[in-house]
Amino acid sequence: MGVLSDHTPPRPSYGRFCRSLEDVATDYSSEISDLRATFHQIQQVSDPEALRAQIAKLTEASAAPDLWDDQDHAQEVTSQLSHAQAELSRLEKLAGQIDDLEAMVEMAGESDDEEESAELLAETDRDLAKLREAMADLEIRTLLSGEYDAREAVITIRAGAGGVDAADFAETLLRMYTRWAERHGYPVKVLNTSYAEEAGIKSATMEVKAPYAYGTLSVEAGTHRLVRISPFDNQGRRQTSFAAVEVIPVTEQTDHIDIPDSEIKVDVFRSSGPGGQSVNTTDSAVRMTHLPTGIVVSMQNEKSQIQNRAAALRVLQARLLLLRQEEEAAEKKALAGDVKASWGDQMRSYVTHPYQMVKDLRTGYEAGNPDAVFDGDIDGFIDAGIRWRVGQNTGEE
Repeated sequence: MGVLSDHTPPRPSYGRFCRSLEDVATDYSSEISDLRATFHQIQQVSDPEALRAQIAKLTEASAAPDLWDDQDHAQEVTSQLSHAQAELSRLEKLAGQIDDLEAMVEMAGESDDEEESAELLAETDRDLAKLREAMADLEIRTLLSGEYDAREAVITIRAGAGGVDAADFAETLLRMYTRWAERHGYPVKVLNTSYAEEAGIKSATMEVKAPYAYGTLSVEAGTHRLVRISPFDNQGRRQTSFAAVEVIPVTEQTDHIDIPDSEIKVDVFRSSGPGGQSVNTTDSAVRMTHLPTGIVVSMQNEKSQIQNRAAALRVLQARLLLLRQEEEAAEKKALAGDVKASWGDQMRSYVTHPYQMVKDLRTGYEAGNPDAVFDGDIDGFIDAGIRWRVGQNTGEE
């Protein structure tokens, strides 16, 4: 499938000393035709008719009188319905914008009033820039075609080397992803938090409950590095710290990840964290160990042991699903003799001293305002990461 070029073509000009307004209108018409062709490709992948069918099915499910008897299922249905409606509305809105632009260009080309034509083309120029941006954003979705890309996501953040600064950095990343989700209207649920002694967190696990959350956020997996003047160093020295981000897809009933009870060890304990919470009053926290692989999952943020046990099992199933996927991919690479480099240990650097910059070391994408990035402004990094991954998978440079 063709994709929008990273290099936007020069916009047609309509200045007094340039070509005639009629010629410029023709240039706009040609560019709009190109955008319409790209939009058609996006439609083929997004499939509006399938979205309409999905909306009809989810609307019927949401009207069931017993829907809220199972709150988790109800939230999943309403979230999926809201997302599908937003996706269809976005496609329909873009189609209407292309039609409106085309009509304006036709009016400009047919008008005998040069000033009116110039105003119409100036408005077209502004709207065309917005349309290019919206089309590029929508096109990113068409690049998410992996087996589990359409799933919701579970993100685990762990403090790495760097002591208290690393724990503080891990908490900053937790806030960053939470703020990113809030910007997009995606529900977030923190499943587990292990607090560090002095400041920050040792680890945290959260769910992002939105379709394609896994495909979108999976490019965030890896080691993140922070360079700054440590607020915990009384001598004001520069400190480098690390945090690891793991992203896995939420399992579904069709995945068939059956785990025999004999392969699971379950320990219960009292939740830790800020005082005064009901979760701290009983042995409701759960630590689940998968004996064959050694994978350990802890859950403590729900109020009951049953809820924490269910959440732990769900995350354990997701990690085993990802492990199976990785093993299958490794087998395929071995059979094909593919020795491409895998994701590096350090995929992104955040620097606040001696200069201000956040840079992705895989894609080269960078931003000069770390505060904005930490506040959830990471779409540019995610989009660049998705395009980079597609390039890696297709063998492009």
